[in-house]
Amino acid sequence: MMYPPPRKDFIALTLSDAHSHAYNNGKHRRQSCWRKWKRLSRLQRSLILFLLALLLILALLSYSSVAERWRGWSDKEDWLELRNRIPDNPPAAGKPPAPVVGPHLEPDEGPDVAAEPSRPEILLLAKPPIKKRTFLNKRGPPSRQKDGNVSDTKGEEKPRQQVVPEEGGEEEEEKKIVSWRGAMIEADQATEPPPSANGKEAAAPPAAPASPAATGRPEDRLEAVRDAFRHAWKGYRDHAWGHDELKPVSKSFGEWFGLGLTLIDSLDTMWIMGLKEEFAEARNWVEKELSFEKNVDVNLFETTIRVLGGLLSCYHLTKDQLFLEKAKDLGSRLMPAFKTPSKIPFSDVNIGTGTAHPPRWTSDSTLAEVTSIQLEFRELSHVTQDPQYQDVANEIMRLVHKLPGKHDGLVPMFINTNSGQFSHKGVFTLGARADSYYEYLLKQWIQGGKTEDDLLEDYLQAIEGVKKHLVRQTGPGRLTFVGELTHNRFSPKMDHLVCFLPGTLALGVHNGLPGDHMDLAVRLMETCHQMYQQMETGLSPEIAHFSLQAGDGQDVVVKPADRHNLLRPETVESLFYMFRFTGDAKYRDWGWDMLRSFNKYAKVPSGGYTSINNVRDPANPAPRDKMESFFLGETLKYLFLLFSDDVELLSLDKYVFNTEAHPLPIWPPPPK
Repeated sequence: MMYPPPRKDFIALTLSDAHSHAYNNGKHRRQSCWRKWKRLSRLQRSLILFLLALLLILALLSYSSVAERWRGWSDKEDWLELRNRIPDNPPAAGKPPAPVVGPHLEPDEGPDVAAEPSRPEILLLAKPPIKKRTFLNKRGPPSRQKDGNVSDTKGEEKPRQQVVPEEGGEEEEEKKIVSWRGAMIEADQATEPPPSANGKEAAAPPAAPASPAATGRPEDRLEAVRDAFRHAWKGYRDHAWGHDELKPVSKSFGEWFGLGLTLIDSLDTMWIMGLKEEFAEARNWVEKELSFEKNVDVNLFETTIRVLGGLLSCYHLTKDQLFLEKAKDLGSRLMPAFKTPSKIPFSDVNIGTGTAHPPRWTSDSTLAEVTSIQLEFRELSHVTQDPQYQDVANEIMRLVHKLPGKHDGLVPMFINTNSGQFSHKGVFTLGARADSYYEYLLKQWIQGGKTEDDLLEDYLQAIEGVKKHLVRQTGPGRLTFVGELTHNRFSPKMDHLVCFLPGTLALGVHNGLPGDHMDLAVRLMETCHQMYQQMETGLSPEIAHFSLQAGDGQDVVVKPADRHNLLRPETVESLFYMFRFTGDAKYRDWGWDMLRSFNKYAKVPSGGYTSINNVRDPANPAPRDKMESFFLGETLKYLFLLFSDDVELLSLDKYVFNTEAHPLPIWPPPPK
């Protein structure tokens, strides 16, 4: 028997009833649950809610742990892959690993490196690498000065890729960096990102010509320094000729004052090294191209120590009147800086218009700037028989000698050009903005034939103040260092600039000052050496902090913002003095280690040397693309003199070096 098919409206009605029934049942259950919840006491409801919240928190923590573990498996796979690429014979313990040879830097040269087997591209790391992401950071070349007098002239740089860690990275504090003993480098250098090997600049330039193998013999080391100078000079000649500074990585140049700073700073170095062809070409530029008739603000201090000092030094070494005439022209153009109510000079002067002014942000000058121009201005009067230059320089020292505000011979960092009084009192340092004040006290006394008692008195009192207030020892290794004092609070911070002090102390002892100064010099020299030795690249940071507690484990602590190296000369300067006065060969060995580290981490294959951002990372020291003029004018000069066996080459009984390493003659004592 066949049944008729069910009607559609009957099916729909049946489904509707079923849905209505289910809805009513659910509603009934919800009402029932709510009635049961309402029957619970307030304490019971609170307890249930607390347990639910606790379960939720535990679930979230469990999820985070599991997710982290799964992410760790991915990193672990990468790490295992890296380990499989490591050779069977890793670098010897105690030696920093060689950097990956990138597009800008080349490996160290010499027999020590040549004898080593080739290193792999991937280094053995202490822990799995952090995943990194890249993004483009397009920027043009920075202006040399904030007021924009002169800017870099090569146009915008190519876009770079900046590598930024996703986690665990520390962003360096943006700040101004002291270029020399008081003046400033543009702020962005402190945080300049390293060039990426994946960016547009990654095309490797041609390799630099290899230097002759250098051994431990002094004559071979001398030739190695000449090779380093030739390589630095090649970069300057090819890409920055006549300009202030070389940018070796980008093969361009930067301007500060537009006075050919690197060329003039290097003149006496070339003469001392016997580089006759290079010197002749540079002299030709000075004769035909160097002009001070230009509307440009220059820093009184920097121009005096680099340009005026360089010209006067060349005049004495060569007896060439060209350099004296240029020095006289420049000296007369700097004189308007001294026309102030207090006779404390302004920091900046326009050598074309004859106007001068303090920095745009303050009416103060730094003490190092106004008290570290005396050797040069006094010498200019000595050779021209025009007393005006020496008079203005000596007047500054007379004023500072009797000023209140000193602390056992230590002086504040700033002095006001209107009142002539110290400002920002209570802060005492031998680092930036004050350092060369102490250096020039001794050197003026030596320059003048040891007759100016006020200078000697101030120097001796200052050294006693240093020993009393600033000298401390580290806890772990008992290293002696010079810290800073801020309103009677001691800070275990020491600039690399302070490493001028061992050499200055030794120079004083050589000229008859107390023998315990040499004891302090020896201890400080060891500390400055350790500031290089304890870094993975063998190069010192700009600023070091020292551990005072014995259990800290390390003597030298470097903050991320202080890890840069600007190719500074202070340590090798002191090594030169210490070797001249003691004959201890270890000082030469320490200088040789420094040169090898410069060649390994700062040498640019196409020519020149670059400052670096990170002395603690030999795999990526992060080139800054700047070669300061003092690398040729001071660092390489002092290295050459350190390795020379000719004690009559710039005898320290006949010459005194200004703070830019330009030798000036010691005057004969006046007749009695």
